[in-house]
Amino acid sequence: MPNAEAVIELAPMTPETYGAWLVEAIREYAADLAANNGLSPEAALARSERDFHELLPQGPATPQQHVYSILAAPEPGSAARPIGVIWFAERDNPPTAFVYDFSVDAAYRGRGYGAQALLAIEARVKALGLTRIGPHVFGHNHGARRLYERLGYQVTNVNMAKDLE
Repeated sequence: MPNAEAVIELAPMTPETYGAWLVEAIREYAADLAANNGLSPEAALARSERDFHELLPQGPATPQQHVYSILAAPEPGSAARPIGVIWFAERDNPPTAFVYDFSVDAAYRGRGYGAQALLAIEARVKALGLTRIGPHVFGHNHGARRLYERLGYQVTNVNMAKDLE
């Protein structure tokens, strides 16, 4: 469960923060595609760019896409600081919030911020009339999987592969 000391707020991503996030998110997703799908770095980058631009053609204002900055609650006298991001899309059958991206900066992991962000998203998802949250987790991301399982998420699919020489 979340650390009682961790307090976050979610803020819709602004066009200014969106640009910086998009560059990094495309790069990170391309690296995951190359590592997990056997794509060359160039092919993975091209696919990542295409996927992001197809899913978010209007940036953070794209209908049925919700991109939030995760902000750590400020200490007295200081401003809230961005420590991560969570992006989900509304899908039908069943009404689901599909989590495309969820990350907490490495310096803030293990403190309960991620769990609090997921719990905060649950309230927003319910308010949209959606009945399920479905994150995607790459196989090598054991920390994310442990966090989701601690919060009651169940494995619904497993894709496996074996590289042949």
